[in-house]
Amino acid sequence: MYRRIIVLLWALFVFGVAGIYFVFHSAATGKFGEMPTFEQLENPESNLATHIYSSDSLLLGKFYLADNRSPVDYSELPKSLIDALVATEDARFFEHSGIDFRGFARAVVFLGKRGGASTISQQLARQLFVGVRSRNLKEALQQKIKEWVIAVRLERNYTKEEIIQMYLNNYDFNYLADGIENAARIYFNKTPQELKVKESAMLVGMLKNSSLYNPVRRPELVNSRRNTVLDQMVKYGYLDKKLSDSLQQTPLDIRFTPENSHNEGLATYFRMHLQSWLKNWVRENPKSTGETYDIYRDGLRVYTTIDSRLQQNAEDAMENHLSNLQAAFFRQQKQDSNPTAPFIDLELEQVEEIVDRAMRNSDRWRSLRAQGKSDTLIKASFYIPAEMTVFDWKAPSKERDTVMTPYDSILYYKSHLRGALMSIEPQTGHIKAWVGGADYKHFQYDNVVQGARQVGSTFKPFVYAAAIDLLRMSPCDRLPDVPYCVSAGRHGNIEAWCPKNSGGKYSGESITLKHALANSINTVTAQLIDKVGPASVVSVAERLGIQSRIPAVPAIALGTPDIKVFDLVSAYSTFANQGVHTIPTFVTRIEDESGNVIYEAIPKTRDVFNKEIAYTMISLLKGVTEAGSGVRLRHNWMIDNPVYQEVVTGYPYEFKNPIAGKTGTTQNQSDGWFMGMVPNLATGVWVGAEDRAVHFDNITYGQGATMALPVWANYMRESYNDSIGVSSEDFIRPDQISINLLCNEANQVIREEKSEDLEEFDF
Repeated sequence: MYRRIIVLLWALFVFGVAGIYFVFHSAATGKFGEMPTFEQLENPESNLATHIYSSDSLLLGKFYLADNRSPVDYSELPKSLIDALVATEDARFFEHSGIDFRGFARAVVFLGKRGGASTISQQLARQLFVGVRSRNLKEALQQKIKEWVIAVRLERNYTKEEIIQMYLNNYDFNYLADGIENAARIYFNKTPQELKVKESAMLVGMLKNSSLYNPVRRPELVNSRRNTVLDQMVKYGYLDKKLSDSLQQTPLDIRFTPENSHNEGLATYFRMHLQSWLKNWVRENPKSTGETYDIYRDGLRVYTTIDSRLQQNAEDAMENHLSNLQAAFFRQQKQDSNPTAPFIDLELEQVEEIVDRAMRNSDRWRSLRAQGKSDTLIKASFYIPAEMTVFDWKAPSKERDTVMTPYDSILYYKSHLRGALMSIEPQTGHIKAWVGGADYKHFQYDNVVQGARQVGSTFKPFVYAAAIDLLRMSPCDRLPDVPYCVSAGRHGNIEAWCPKNSGGKYSGESITLKHALANSINTVTAQLIDKVGPASVVSVAERLGIQSRIPAVPAIALGTPDIKVFDLVSAYSTFANQGVHTIPTFVTRIEDESGNVIYEAIPKTRDVFNKEIAYTMISLLKGVTEAGSGVRLRHNWMIDNPVYQEVVTGYPYEFKNPIAGKTGTTQNQSDGWFMGMVPNLATGVWVGAEDRAVHFDNITYGQGATMALPVWANYMRESYNDSIGVSSEDFIRPDQISINLLCNEANQVIREEKSEDLEEFDF
């Protein structure tokens, strides 16, 4: 009998061992589902966001999919965090090899009431390879066995420190806080190294279930869980009891800083353009293996030329001025005085055509069409009032809830003025600021690079540059300010072209080129393009970097071409860079996940003018801000003028330093421009509406000096106040200059008794 019992026990033991071996062998060989390969264990898949940095080392944003992960090294983890993790999740972590048999036995005996059996290594195995625990008992047991096998393999392949590092880098703490670096920043606005003991304890407490232990939604529950972690730290000798008791009396003190979505935060328009550029770059520059980099998963680091301080100043200046300008526009354009508001000089039928196109291009139309609705039903839905959230400058969040018909919402958005600003460092071609519109969330069309608009008088410097370069003319040369026509048949003209000055006024005097450009005298510009020829002007514009197709006709002299802000700023920067055009760039370097440089920008330049011609153009453009259409940058005598108080945002500016600039206003005031340069920063500003029939009905409000110049002025004033290296010095004068720049005329700012500055009109 005794012998039989012994044999039976041995049999049970052998079969038990064999059974356990069979179960684990089955798991290891994939019988319970696919197991990670050696390569996958060595390189576990983890989506790593691409990080975008400004030139002054600020994180501008990230490109990521569902998870927003930023890995940190073990050396960057504070001791309090590691202690809290081990004490709470796996007290014998540094003693076992992936499976804690004592913990497992305790969990079996007490049915999990005195702690679970999952080690940190097993939890990591679940994160990386197993996934969410199944509710099916059989599948859950198979998953558990897989975790054990993978945990042991992880322990063989990695050190304990590496396992902790991977575990904390992979955990999802909610609110796009994937990994400990993002969790520290989003919940406490800190780096992991800066975490205090109680903060480490809170984050470790969330590891049990970050959805349940959510400090934003359930602070009391999270506070209790944090205190449990502190007790565990005391229990295992990581924390003094008195300190723990003291910390448990304190609040969570979270500083919740949620991750901006892709359409929020600083430089949104730029980041979206960068995303498009980066997608093209990775297609053309594969890895050494032939694979394509994934900008959402491969953890690239992109170093840009954007200066976050200039960018912030640019966005603030655009917001402050557009909000003022918009309020004035709404006051002037009301349907009781203009039945076609916000459109001017259009028939009702033309307005309906514009709105109909907008309907058919809308998400609403596409969605209803996908549901099989007829065009008649879809169009009818645009006249039914609906609840919606619309953009509003006056609202604290720039959004307000309202009820209106989708038809009215189209008119509402059509009535909003848009804007764009871009700055380039002329010497390097580095783009330092990029504002593509009023608000990316609501206006996603990037007016810096997507759209081209008529440029008005800002094109005139190219005509002057051609005349000075090819005909050796001087700013002091004189031409008569009288009505002038380019005759029919000349330069390909079918009919005679006879441009007018603003208001149809002509002095009848012989005036210098400097005075003519400063005051946008159209008749002089017409004479210049007649002398030099439109083809020569087009050639100059193209060499300066203008990529738009420009017809070689005389009318281009007054700014009829449509040109992008990007190209116009690029062209103007050549004047400030002594005649050398540097191709604009916005990325200086790209690194892979390991810090290897995989792209480095190489400056590309071409000589357009010699230094003398370039400096002559700078001298001409300085005249615009000294005694021309840009003079309001300097004076202060209009401070009591109601128009200035209403829409010349931030006036008076009272700049004293040398500034080269040019205003621009197009037909019917549809577009307002200002191009402004100091030696190390060339900037262009455009303001207008989506449709050219939406505009101010008078030159006082609609001219470039009112629409665009205030954005530049406020942007530059704040940038000077911030002392961030924007030059206030004069432009470099060549050692030898043969062109006469000292004209015999008073070049002083003359106080005007009118209620507004010099008016300009370009067509």
